[in-house]
Amino acid sequence: MIMRKNLRMGSITMIMLMAVLVWSITLETCIARRGRHWRHNHRSSSDLSDSLSSKKPKSHSHHHSSHNNNHNHHHKSKPKPKPKLKTPPKSDHNKSPVVSPPPKVQPPSLPPPKGSKVFNVMDFGAKGDGKCDDTKAFEAAWAAACKVEASMMIIPPEYTFLVGPISFSGPYCQANIVFQLDGTIIAPTDSKSWGKGLMWWIDFTKLKGIKVQGKGVIDGRGSGWWQQDYPFIDGETKLIVPLNNSVPMPIRREFDWKMPSIKPTALRFYGSVGVEVSGITIQNSPQCHLKFDNCVDVLVHDMAVSSPGDSPNTDGIHLQNTRDVLIHSSTLACGDDCISIQTGCSNVYIHNINCGPGHGISIGSLGKDSTKACVSNITVRDVAMHNTMTGVRIKTWQGGVGSVKGILFSNIQLNEVQLPIVIDQFYCDHTTCKNQTSAVAVEGVTYERIKGTYTVKPVHFACSDDFPCVDVQLSGIELKPVQERYHMYDPFCWQTFGELNSPTLPPIDCLQIGKPARNRVQSDHDVC
Repeated sequence: MIMRKNLRMGSITMIMLMAVLVWSITLETCIARRGRHWRHNHRSSSDLSDSLSSKKPKSHSHHHSSHNNNHNHHHKSKPKPKPKLKTPPKSDHNKSPVVSPPPKVQPPSLPPPKGSKVFNVMDFGAKGDGKCDDTKAFEAAWAAACKVEASMMIIPPEYTFLVGPISFSGPYCQANIVFQLDGTIIAPTDSKSWGKGLMWWIDFTKLKGIKVQGKGVIDGRGSGWWQQDYPFIDGETKLIVPLNNSVPMPIRREFDWKMPSIKPTALRFYGSVGVEVSGITIQNSPQCHLKFDNCVDVLVHDMAVSSPGDSPNTDGIHLQNTRDVLIHSSTLACGDDCISIQTGCSNVYIHNINCGPGHGISIGSLGKDSTKACVSNITVRDVAMHNTMTGVRIKTWQGGVGSVKGILFSNIQLNEVQLPIVIDQFYCDHTTCKNQTSAVAVEGVTYERIKGTYTVKPVHFACSDDFPCVDVQLSGIELKPVQERYHMYDPFCWQTFGELNSPTLPPIDCLQIGKPARNRVQSDHDVC
């Protein structure tokens, strides 16, 4: 019994040993396979350390965490650092509040920073809606631009700015300022804005190197002024007699208000040197559209004037006491002279101009109220005129003193102009004027290549008995009549001396060849 019992115990022990042996072999094989897999995917501890320091720790698989010691058993290396655990979330009351980014808000308009050379009126509070008064914004923008040399004041496109009477003045402004006009500026139409009347609307005074340029518009909205001015009488109206002896007048509309009797010029430059105007359009001015007074070195080009032909006293460009002027490549349509050259002007060159409607290009009127007038060295050439009252004209008042000399009118093309060539030393825009002895002398006037059609009289030379017109030269004159609604007249000459350098059409036989037998000499005080 004892023997059997021992044999049974030995069998059980043997079975257990065999089971342990099989389990050990199986475990070792599993560990070996794990080891091969680990070696295939392992990274050095330094690499892992670097990765963990730059990234948030990722969750490791159960395989990696469970058998880390087995890896150390098969491949000796530094112990792998334990990955950092995520910080557990804080309780709700400790959480930082979630803040949304602020909405994008357009910053308020502010003046440009100090030292900027560009000053936009919109940055100074202008509305540009054509209703709100933007005068103060324009004044503020100018005040800023005025302090910076070669600055630019910008009136942007696609806006309409209502601006009252305003002056952009020096002499403390820096030089070479540019007024960049690409929008539209309109004048107020209520009488209150003008008080008892002003001589100008937009005025640039005592500046050096000022440019007004761009594609914008200056609109004087002058119809309220014009309708108070009828009937409007020009000095040559008396020479134009309709066939039915009636002069058609525009229909006057009644307004609830009355504008002041003094009418403003739309854009004026006074006492400035180095002035340039280009690109812009000036329209519907109450009186003159563009005026230069006491200026030197003036350039006007590629601009336009636009007003009805029956708008009274609306000269296109008016020059007074201004010298060294160049005007070219512009279109001028108005109710008075396209270009008017007054006393004190010299060295004026005008070319490539389209004129009409209007009263042509005129020198004068000069010598009103017995004043002294001096005009010299004026050239007008390459001009097209259509449906104007006069073509090229010199007009002086009786009683004046001084002289007009050194004048050239060349290559003028006329289309249905009432009075193409005029010298009138008896100019009078009233019903009657007193006869006087003294006169502004007219000397050295040349007309060449004046061609086209007329509707009243081709030439009208009316000169003073005491101061006849001398050295009047004519060549290449070809003027053909077009019968319209006016009486037709032959050329007229009175006390006019000079030469015909070529045959004329029609013949101007009234011109006296040579010089007058006697010519009253002005005193030294009266000579220019």
